[in-house]
Amino acid sequence: MCKMKYLRAIFLLVLMAVMPSSAMASENEEGLNIPEIVMEHLADSYEWHIATYEGKHISILLPIIVRNSQTGEWVFCDAHTLPEPFYFDAAHHGKIYEKLPDGTSERPIDLSLTKIAVQIWIVVILMIAIFMSCAFWYRRRDEKSPAPKGFVGTIEMLVMSIHDDVIRPSIGEKHYRKYAPYLLTVFFLIFFINLVGLFPVFPGGSNVTGNINVTLFLAVCTMLAVNLFGNREYWKEIFWPEVPVFLKAYPVPLMPVIELFGIFTKPFALMIRLFANMMAGHAVILSFTCVIFLGWTMGDNTFGYGLNVFGVVMMLFMYALETLVAFVQAYVFTMLSAVFIGQAHKEHHAE
Repeated sequence: MCKMKYLRAIFLLVLMAVMPSSAMASENEEGLNIPEIVMEHLADSYEWHIATYEGKHISILLPIIVRNSQTGEWVFCDAHTLPEPFYFDAAHHGKIYEKLPDGTSERPIDLSLTKIAVQIWIVVILMIAIFMSCAFWYRRRDEKSPAPKGFVGTIEMLVMSIHDDVIRPSIGEKHYRKYAPYLLTVFFLIFFINLVGLFPVFPGGSNVTGNINVTLFLAVCTMLAVNLFGNREYWKEIFWPEVPVFLKAYPVPLMPVIELFGIFTKPFALMIRLFANMMAGHAVILSFTCVIFLGWTMGDNTFGYGLNVFGVVMMLFMYALETLVAFVQAYVFTMLSAVFIGQAHKEHHAE
């Protein structure tokens, strides 16, 4: 019996380490609602929940900046002091809406710092600190200095592997240099965002790349880099490809239409691939964590302890897997972006 108590104590410690406290409060107050817990974790928020103590939520209130469409005035407040006619619409994942005099509602101009926006800025500051420290180390070295080791050596290994094994061969010797800064920035931004998002408490835990708005922005950046700087041969392959005339001009320009459609399907694939993989990973981790709660509510019986053990093992396994996925998804996004950019710099080959 004493061993069982120790076992439950261990489960509780693991649970507190990896599970947002809002889920624990939800389980105590209104029963375990797994879909609500998962969706609450995946959605954006105007406050950053830290913990729940004796039924009270401890949160960091983020600044809300919205524009009143009736008066034209800007409103500065937080989630606890949001004035009328603004309100949080539960049907739209807690986004701010404005109630108009005619009874309808619309989305106002919203420049608020949400949880995802703050998480991105935290990662940006972290990246600046990391790369400035590495740059300072290289600035102090001389010709007799040994090769970098430890943390600086790890960062150099990542930079050179992406630069030499992904960017350079995918784009080509002639054009890769001007795209390397963008692609390296994208790789490390996605990688660090994914890693920090796996950390369960502040300043981590936000589902940034599991938000389709973020992945849409990254995909649009790649699309602009491909199409704004594509050479003449790239656009010739779109509007007048090397195929029989009846496929590109008569009776309908079939191949040009397909190629134009491909301009948008490529960034769409980048957006959905990153969004779906990271959102699914967070959802699976949280679902297995809820299995621990499910076993906890069954009391002191063998089946309940079995669910606890299964939930902890699978949750830790998914955390390890998502750490690998955090790197793989950043690598794949960078590699596909480099391939698409390389296709926009085709060289003309004479028959």
